Amino acid sequence: MKKICIIKLGAKGDVVRTLSILPKIKKVFPESEITWITKDNTKELFYNNPHVDNVLSSDENINDDFDILLSLDMDKEASDMALKINAKEKKGFFIDGEYPAAFNIGAEYYVNTFFDDELKKENNKTVQEMYFMASDLDYSNEHCPIFLSDEEKEIGENFKINNFVKDRKIVGIHIDSSSRWPSRFWTEDYVLDFVRLAKKADFEIMLFGSPKKEGKMQKIIDVLYKDGIRVNTNNGYWNDRQFFSLVNMCDMMITPDSFSMHVSLALKKPTITLFFCTSPYEIESYGILKKIVSSKLYDFFPQRMNEYSEELVKSISPEEVLKAVAELEDTNK
Repeated sequence: MKKICIIKLGAKGDVVRTLSILPKIKKVFPESEITWITKDNTKELFYNNPHVDNVLSSDENINDDFDILLSLDMDKEASDMALKINAKEKKGFFIDGEYPAAFNIGAEYYVNTFFDDELKKENNKTVQEMYFMASDLDYSNEHCPIFLSDEEKEIGENFKINNFVKDRKIVGIHIDSSSRWPSRFWTEDYVLDFVRLAKKADFEIMLFGSPKKEGKMQKIIDVLYKDGIRVNTNNGYWNDRQFFSLVNMCDMMITPDSFSMHVSLALKKPTITLFFCTSPYEIESYGILKKIVSSKLYDFFPQRMNEYSEELVKSISPEEVLKAVAELEDTNK
């Protein structure tokens, strides 16, 4: 029995895409016990997942000894844990002084992308592929879903029955952008323009946002209401598992490069993602993702990713995205 420990504490979307490593580990080491260490607020991502045996919070004391440790974060908290935990083999990343470093040769490539902007620009490996390299595992586009319970699936189906016209296609749009990368998604007026176009094309619209952005969401709803356009939102359905249920209800999703994109892909939803300031090449498409890349992306990526530019966020038109929606619908008929 191989005892394997994975440390992945980072942003929720990054944790979701790292789930893909679990089926591969179970295939390579069928007789294994996998322990995943993460932040307390990401533990629910693992509910119902048959590939992981234990999910622990990063603030718990870890006293077990492991055969293999995979450290897949490049921050001090994860590094301190990785250096402290007893394991026969350690792979992935740690912090050496102030800088990321690699436990093994396979992890060096990803570490180098943090030091070399030209390598980061030229890189065409997905993050999943680089995590597999860091773990010394062969990569073959492995996918791992978020596993919904029957009750969670029913939440989405009941919402659909109660709020949407039967047999109409539902397009979900996640309108938030991170304060870390403020140019990750459209301005409000482009969201409005897209909704108007999509409704004329006979699509139903589901707007997703966070409680921190309720004001932005309400402003969009109010403007659309004055135009005689009705949309639904996830207002009141704020926790992650409810969010998953409502994404699962949609026929397709439009997202920034964010948590919502990773969730949509994990649920195997046809997805359109707008790339304004982050790398489209680092994202695994799984055959269901259509990437729309701004012509201005490389004016900002990677050195100016943290800047807000209205010219940048308006460099992908609502008409272009609606065309992609129609194409994606035809592909998935």
